[in-house]
Amino acid sequence: MQLGRFATLSLAVLIGCGGAGARETMRDTKPAAAPRSASSALASWNDVPSRRAIVDFVERVTTEGSRDYVAPDARIAVFDNDGTLWAEQPMPFELAFAVDRVRELAPSHPEWRAREPFAGILRGDVAGAMERGGRRGIAELIAATHGEMTPEEFERVVREWMSTARHPRYDRRYSELVYQPMLELLDYLRAHEFRVYIVSGGDTDFMRAWAEDLYGVPPAHVIGSQAQLRLERRGGVPTLVRGGEIEFVDDGPGKPIAIERTIGARPIAAFGNSDGDHEMLSWVASGPGPRFVALVHHTDAEREFAYDRDARSGRLAAALDDAQRSGWTVIDMRDDWRVVYPPE
Repeated sequence: MQLGRFATLSLAVLIGCGGAGARETMRDTKPAAAPRSASSALASWNDVPSRRAIVDFVERVTTEGSRDYVAPDARIAVFDNDGTLWAEQPMPFELAFAVDRVRELAPSHPEWRAREPFAGILRGDVAGAMERGGRRGIAELIAATHGEMTPEEFERVVREWMSTARHPRYDRRYSELVYQPMLELLDYLRAHEFRVYIVSGGDTDFMRAWAEDLYGVPPAHVIGSQAQLRLERRGGVPTLVRGGEIEFVDDGPGKPIAIERTIGARPIAAFGNSDGDHEMLSWVASGPGPRFVALVHHTDAEREFAYDRDARSGRLAAALDDAQRSGWTVIDMRDDWRVVYPPE
């Protein structure tokens, strides 16, 4: 995901997004272990250059005796989330969460009807509210919808929203709008002993609430923007509480920094879809040894959305130019994927 003109959408998604109880899965099944055969593992991909490039790279780095062989410990792949693993239009899903949360909490906050960005959101003018509220308004939105909860409380709120909220175009739960070809790619890489990480501008705790259910990616492998945390005693028990500020924005140049701090190694493969991923892709591509970087290009207005250079959210311009100059793989959603979303 790339931030930018849509009010810098969240300093990441909005500003740039001890036991939580038994988990209810958000998809019918968790991702299954993929077979090692690419023909069956990548069944939703057409036989196109992007697919062949992925298979060729994986075979080269996992075949012992190959000049490009990479030991399993160094097989690290990183993925952006918004627009790379699931849809991000007409607004990033974490922003949709914040909007719904404002509407839910509004009866307890009558003052919101006279203050942006809350007033615009309550009138249904989300884009205008983001622009009028500016960075200060967006910070207030984050504080009101993401802050003053324990991580467990926030997880519960997010999971409840994910279990019921529906996308305005598809009338499907947001958790169902993951890209089937990318789910297959995640499984294919894991079957070849890659460690897979999500590196996204969204709030880390927001994504950790559902990433394992949707993608099979455990919380420790989710790297996102970091909310302020403080430790206080509640009922005599040490308790972490989320504050209302973002301490680290995992977007643009923040992505390589977050990867180095969290993983401590440069990945050999990276996947993104926007200029917000440009620095991560460039950094991964510039490392020694075999490298693979790819962009998901949103070209399918019929099945999904078509956007790139003029998009308010998810803008793709500089990274696309660099991909064409540098020979990065570009995944054309319209031509390369047999299906976009899992079947209903």
